[in-house]
Amino acid sequence: MPRRRIRVTGAPEAPLRAALAALRAELGIPEAFPAEVREEAERSAKAPAPPSHDATDLPFFTLDPLTSTDLDQAMHLSRQGTGYRVRYAIADVAAFVAPGGALDAETHQRVNTLYFPDEKVPLHPAVLSEGAASLLPDQTRPAVLWTIDLDAEGRTVALDVRRALVRSRAKLDYAGVQRQIDSGTAEGPVALLKEIGRARERLEVERGGISLDVPEQEITERDHTYELSYRAPLPAEDWNAQLSLLTGMAAAELMLATGTGILRTLPAAPDGAVARLRRTAVALDIDWPHHVSYAALIRGLDPHQPHHAAFLQECTTLLRGAGYTVFRDGNLPALTTHAAVAAPYAHCTAPLRRLADRYAGELCLAAVAGRTPPAWVLTALDSLPRRMAEGSRLAGTVERECVDIVEAALLKDRVGDLFDGCVVDLSDHQPNVGTVQLASPAVIGRIEGEHLPLGERLRVRLTRADPGTAKILFTPA
Repeated sequence: MPRRRIRVTGAPEAPLRAALAALRAELGIPEAFPAEVREEAERSAKAPAPPSHDATDLPFFTLDPLTSTDLDQAMHLSRQGTGYRVRYAIADVAAFVAPGGALDAETHQRVNTLYFPDEKVPLHPAVLSEGAASLLPDQTRPAVLWTIDLDAEGRTVALDVRRALVRSRAKLDYAGVQRQIDSGTAEGPVALLKEIGRARERLEVERGGISLDVPEQEITERDHTYELSYRAPLPAEDWNAQLSLLTGMAAAELMLATGTGILRTLPAAPDGAVARLRRTAVALDIDWPHHVSYAALIRGLDPHQPHHAAFLQECTTLLRGAGYTVFRDGNLPALTTHAAVAAPYAHCTAPLRRLADRYAGELCLAAVAGRTPPAWVLTALDSLPRRMAEGSRLAGTVERECVDIVEAALLKDRVGDLFDGCVVDLSDHQPNVGTVQLASPAVIGRIEGEHLPLGERLRVRLTRADPGTAKILFTPA
């Protein structure tokens, strides 16, 4: 599910980039891999475990941001009777990572690829994540190949999962695919992305699911000042995301059917979180009548409008109760669903960037083959939720601190200026401390003052904005 995405451009020595580098040092982010991990990755890159099934005759393609090189998924889409066949190939990371080795241990320490506004800190060494394990074009790669047959409405009617060799024919990007589809020049498999994606979107609405079109914030340095802009997701990105959701939902159902698995779960948002979001809507002039549900409101927002884009950023706060739930031997957990997906769901489509996906893939392969999962999977299963929770907490800290740094950089030359805002939250322990959401620019910061009016508009003064301290501070004007 989405996090706040922020991209920063500029020279490495610029103050904002320097503050981000200092944050990585402060958090102890291990950017370099130990020598033994690099050596093991280089050896495994030359000799991955080969699958027996060959699917290299299928013209797969990948769809990612233009500059991406860590390509987890490739697809081939076709018609199947009155419905569709989705072939979704996932990078087979387990073919390269030996259980119990130095590389395996390192991934259990890192857990996730961490995304900073100016760079990423990968889960696996680049020789794998951007090389031998990545589904790069014109390269034969081992993959976990999902074949999912859908009916005319996009519902799953048949499923197969197996290891296979695949070969992507093209590395496509979102903007290029969107142009092809809009102009009617897209070839059959690419053109079907829209048709299948829209069918899955209709089913999402039907079951009450929510997909957030979270815009990317871009901070650009110009003449020693910083400017904020938003890039709204393209429809092709949403259609692509629907295929990942389709596969994750299929994985969850497979594991639930066999009684052993790891799910991505999320309880319904507590009333307090929704109430806070309603106060943010007030601050951003979002019309949210009380009879309109959260899901209905989200679908009516336009991420191209700055105040809608800012609100969508804040909507990610309702996803922060998500966790990983392990079950085995038929003892199903009390909570099996993800509230935003509105169905059981599992992370399985991004193993180059997320540790749990490697394990979910193995469990699904075993489920379809009717065999017991590998011992190394079962041994690690119970500890995975704790590991993933630790990784999620670190990713959350990175996100919060990066937002603070970027917002401080954005406002560093405006100390003393007045802004329109709304107090959206108050501290439980410090009655004179709260959180204020500005109307423009759409940033959030700490506010200190007597009798802060929760949920009401007020004028505030910026009293501190220093990227070096990663904090901004407001007071009532």
